Amino acid sequence: MTEVTLKVDMMCQGCVAAVKRVIGKMEGVESFDVSLEEQKVVVKGNVNPQDVLEKISKTGKKTELVA
Repeated sequence: MTEVTLKVDMMCQGCVAAVKRVIGKMEGVESFDVSLEEQKVVVKGNVNPQDVLEKISKTGKKTELVA
């Protein structure tokens, strides 16, 4: 299992919902946590970190891989 941590610029609950929506549609995701306060997204599962980064970036949020 892979754990991917990303820093994502999110301003409101709408941003959080958009990020949750794209992660929820990804194959191989077992669980995820989106924190508006920490501007952080943690995704766990059989996923490629680069794929997760690209998917979240498509929401228009500035996204960078932390770990």
